[in-house]
Amino acid sequence: MKSFKRTGKVAMKCLSESMAAPEFMITDFAKMDMPSNLHCWFQGLHKFMVSNNNHPPAPYDEAQAKQVLDFTQSAHASQKDAPELNLDVLKRLTFTAGGNLNPMAAFLGGFAAQEALKACSGKFTPINQWFYFDAVEALPDPLPPAEDCSPQNSRYDGQIVVFGKAFQDKICRQKNFVVGAGALGCEFLKNFAMIGMGCSPSGKVIVTDMDSIEKSNLSRQFLFRAQHIGKMKSEVAAIAAQDMNKDMNITAMADKVAPETENTFDDSFWEGIDGVTNALDNIQARLYTDGKCVYYRKPLMESGTLGTKGNIQVVVPFKTESYASSRDPPEKSIPICTLKHFPNAIEHTIQWARDAFEGMFHRGAEDVNAYIYQKDFVASLDKEPGSKLTTVQGLYDSLVKSKPTTFEQCVEWGRLQFEESFNNSIQQLLFNFPVDTITSSGEPFWSGPKRPPTPIAFDAKDPLHIDFVLSAAILRAHNYHIQPSTDVAKITELACKTTVPAFTPKKTNIQVDENAKPEEPDPATSSRDSGAILGLLPAATALSGEKFKMNPIEFEKDDDTNYHMTFIAACANLRARNYKIPEADKSRVKQIAGRIIPAMVTTTALVTGLVCFEWYKIIQDDGGAGQKPMDAYKNGFLNIALPFVTFSEPIKTPVMTYGPDKKFTLWDRFDVNLGRDVSLQEFIDYFMKEHQLEISIISAGKAIIYSFFAPKAKLKERLPKPVSTVVKEINKTDFAPTQKYFNMESCRLLYI
Repeated sequence: MKSFKRTGKVAMKCLSESMAAPEFMITDFAKMDMPSNLHCWFQGLHKFMVSNNNHPPAPYDEAQAKQVLDFTQSAHASQKDAPELNLDVLKRLTFTAGGNLNPMAAFLGGFAAQEALKACSGKFTPINQWFYFDAVEALPDPLPPAEDCSPQNSRYDGQIVVFGKAFQDKICRQKNFVVGAGALGCEFLKNFAMIGMGCSPSGKVIVTDMDSIEKSNLSRQFLFRAQHIGKMKSEVAAIAAQDMNKDMNITAMADKVAPETENTFDDSFWEGIDGVTNALDNIQARLYTDGKCVYYRKPLMESGTLGTKGNIQVVVPFKTESYASSRDPPEKSIPICTLKHFPNAIEHTIQWARDAFEGMFHRGAEDVNAYIYQKDFVASLDKEPGSKLTTVQGLYDSLVKSKPTTFEQCVEWGRLQFEESFNNSIQQLLFNFPVDTITSSGEPFWSGPKRPPTPIAFDAKDPLHIDFVLSAAILRAHNYHIQPSTDVAKITELACKTTVPAFTPKKTNIQVDENAKPEEPDPATSSRDSGAILGLLPAATALSGEKFKMNPIEFEKDDDTNYHMTFIAACANLRARNYKIPEADKSRVKQIAGRIIPAMVTTTALVTGLVCFEWYKIIQDDGGAGQKPMDAYKNGFLNIALPFVTFSEPIKTPVMTYGPDKKFTLWDRFDVNLGRDVSLQEFIDYFMKEHQLEISIISAGKAIIYSFFAPKAKLKERLPKPVSTVVKEINKTDFAPTQKYFNMESCRLLYI
């Protein structure tokens, strides 16, 4: 099934007509009157500048501001049914009209660029006449003194006019942690360099990303160039940002922000930063960073893009909910039985091809190397009895049955893989479930998402068939350090000469219910068969003496000469032919197989501009400790294809209670500093004395260190011991040298 988008004509009013009777794109329903106010104000500002040699009003000049507002009121009077002007807000805008802000340029520039693309391509819907955007909530309240906003002959003068010199210095002193240096991360670093974030000796920007630059990054991550391919994203992005602003104090790291790096990102690290800017592409990493921000009470800016769609979420300590409070839905996975037997979309066949690549060219080679050079490898297989037989069969195929010594044998292997993957396995499936199979409920088995497949006979004249054999043979040759050939005629001839054994289907069990538990092999039979096959393998010592080692191939989507994408595309599209699924071109296959998240520079610019406006507010608010009202902050959601932009107030952090009048939120905790040698009994007594709370259960890490229902003998042993000792004994780990705190949770607190 294909979906088609209807075309349509869009008619617009002429400029003179729409000036008098404008139609506005509403973005914030808390400020419904603002577009009309701005429509009049911009007309007033234009008239003032025409009369003032095209100069904007001087910052905080009362007389010039009055002239602008008089022109504005005149424009308002000529407009039909216009809502009342908010002169106080318009006066504040007039005071700062001579400024210019990088976030505003990023937001409006991204929007305007997308509209230009619409005009050139005829794709997506244009803005319906007028779009006004404001972020008046970011203006300081009260406004700074006029002398603080005078130009300083500085690169930040456009910002100083709006916020004042004192606030600019505060921005430069910020210590911000940027997690990710992809499309969003690069734009954040560029914007931070422009606004001066961390651009002083006492400020800092830390950026971390564990990925290196690939060719596909160059089209959407503008701090990278072709000569940077293979280098670490964070390091290249940091250098590029510092080139834009020599005063930027920036540190690049290549560490994942995760539990395994808590010795790097330790208590001192988190306490030493002022805020976190997420530029991540997966939910798990977002949740972890969010948890750290809640624990250390740090503001977090969360954002994401997907093609023309984008969103931002502001997380402010003690004011808003966290990212995890209303998380994104879990990422969808494809059921195993759908992948193996019942695909119905090209995404399914591409994932199947990726799995085939890993199994044929990476995992098998790693298993062989582990068998040869890892002494306990065979013994370790006993810990996974469900996969032991499959692993041992793979070793036999790689080292005995199908071990090539020439490229001709690699071609033969590729031809046989074609037969097994697209003919024999399909015949076997149809043998188990013929096309006319009826289920126990009387319904046709092959119905709904289940498509009856058709075996494919090898055809040397079909380029896709040859692509599969050629790429499989070349990759197999690389596995065994054999010099491959790219002579298509020779490979075609060899494939045609390959003797293909006749296939006879046999009765086997095939899982058809995605919710059913996979059938486990009989341990005794599996162990017996595995032992027999292991006896046929050459001794690991003999192979290591020969220094035999296979070459596991890591999938790389961006090198057009390595035949990785040739194999994936051929494999996926042949599988699609089996099931009559529309095939995909190589670029589409590359996008899905490489898990490339569609990123448009216009959307990225929009989103990062909005995030920087929220950072202005957070910095004014001292990271949430100030008096900035909740309605000043804005979460944003947009789809510039429609176009659609909307802002809303963040959800206030829920307030819970215990006892008669004790209140707490997710940002609250009990900070206990009784020394390292406080006993478990003293710790429990402290909560009773200071908070009138009776503790029933205490957990530390993954273990319970106290519970009221524990055996008395165990409690008698633990209660006199220091808490730190109990924690180390039960968790069997010591505290890190730089660790300042240890987190303990009580599952049950009874208020007395």
